[in-house]
Amino acid sequence: MEYILGYKGFIILLGVTFVISYEFAKGDIISRQKSSYIGRKVNHLNSNSNVVKSIQSEDGDIIDCIYIYKQPAFDHPALKDHIIQMTPTYDPNGETVTTGSADTETSTTVMASQIWRKNGSCPEGTIPVRRIHNSNSFEGYGRKQPSFYHRVKQLNDIKQPNLQQPNHSKAILLTVGYMFSGAKGDIKVWNPFVESDDEYSTSRVSLQSGPYYDFESIESGWAVNPRVYGDRKTRLFVYWTADASKTTGCFDVTCPGFVQVSNEIALGAAIYPISNPNGLPYQITIYLFKDPDTGNWWMQYGEKINVGYWPPKLFSLLPSGAESAEWGGEVYSSKLENPPHTATAMGNGHFPDYISGNSGSVKRIRILDNSRTLKFPEWVYSYTDEYNCYGVDYVGDYIVDPEFYFGGPGRNHLCP
Repeated sequence: MEYILGYKGFIILLGVTFVISYEFAKGDIISRQKSSYIGRKVNHLNSNSNVVKSIQSEDGDIIDCIYIYKQPAFDHPALKDHIIQMTPTYDPNGETVTTGSADTETSTTVMASQIWRKNGSCPEGTIPVRRIHNSNSFEGYGRKQPSFYHRVKQLNDIKQPNLQQPNHSKAILLTVGYMFSGAKGDIKVWNPFVESDDEYSTSRVSLQSGPYYDFESIESGWAVNPRVYGDRKTRLFVYWTADASKTTGCFDVTCPGFVQVSNEIALGAAIYPISNPNGLPYQITIYLFKDPDTGNWWMQYGEKINVGYWPPKLFSLLPSGAESAEWGGEVYSSKLENPPHTATAMGNGHFPDYISGNSGSVKRIRILDNSRTLKFPEWVYSYTDEYNCYGVDYVGDYIVDPEFYFGGPGRNHLCP
């Protein structure tokens, strides 16, 4: 009897050992497959066969001018036979309703540009792509970490479940309730402190549809993101996801999806100059809008440069329109809910400051509705996940055109 039990035990132990060994081997194979995939993706972006011209930027970046039809977007299965739309079918700035005076539609802040343009330009028929120097071989390279519902320790009085995402702290102005066709804003450019290489800080305009656990979104603005860009410079970005960043989406062109058409703007390239509290304020103007004829979601930079678009085949819900629009900041860190809180800053690291403007801000806030009229939203509210860490201040009274101020230092005596 003892022999029989021992034999059975031996068989069970052998089976468990086999399963564990198999799982470890499978995990190693998957890990190597993922690293290989990332390597192929980087090699594709940097392939000499696609490069017409390379430009060395004074900030250390190398910008490759690649044939527009060889860009990474067309590696996406849904875009194999895609026909490039070179320009929108209509002028999205053509019909505008101001909030008061007609001259509110002309910005008084100086527009920031990209450093690499000082050293050259890409010819027609090509697009500028920032060369990736470090693939940072890990799962989901170029993609945000997945977001699911959670409840942070400090909540605003307004509780909006689809805004409460783990490891993501937002300070935003929000409007919901309509199927929007666009959103626009002037975003002040700063260079916030980012504490760890796996954290980031962004200021952006975003459109979103779907439930909190599986939402679709597109966004654009500026980011300090060491994990994606390998440094702490302020850089122009676009981002998309079709499933709350679980398996789809990425920054810029680090994965197939976004179709670029402009030869003037390099996604992921550094923005210059940066605002200075004692100097001139600099901004970027971002406009996300849907082409009513093709359904493509365009990103326009600086009032006139149509950088590119997300084809509707990438999404299920956004082709019908966006359910919400956001303006403001986002910090990603694994050190948000429990002390010590991250010291990664939002905006420029200062809490909202309407008087001096020494904080993150978005001005000329606009939405585009089904009437194709670009206007200030009918109603908005401000929201922050962690009000002692990152603040919000919506200024709508006694001012011709409402403004939104946001930001903060992260860790401080009220946010330990």
